[in-house]
Amino acid sequence: MQLNLFKAIKCTHRNVISRVLHLIGLSLYAIGFILLAGYYLGNLDISSPIIGIILFPIAIGLFLIGHKIEGNLRAMTLIILLKYLKSKLRVW
Repeated sequence: MQLNLFKAIKCTHRNVISRVLHLIGLSLYAIGFILLAGYYLGNLDISSPIIGIILFPIAIGLFLIGHKIEGNLRAMTLIILLKYLKSKLRVW
């Protein structure tokens, strides 16, 4: 089942510009998470978590632009994941 989810994600990211936007967005998302985790865990010498918080909507915006270019806003990874989980919950 994991392979089917991976295939679904892969086929919704065909355009080169969309892939680049997703790569940049994913990087910003990861950096934002690291900054927030570092701030709250005290591992990084950061005076404010604001930069980490600001990076999340920027990353999401890049994801949205990428999917708009692809013409498949309904095929965002979160929506695919929720549909996948919903189909699994129906079985029970």
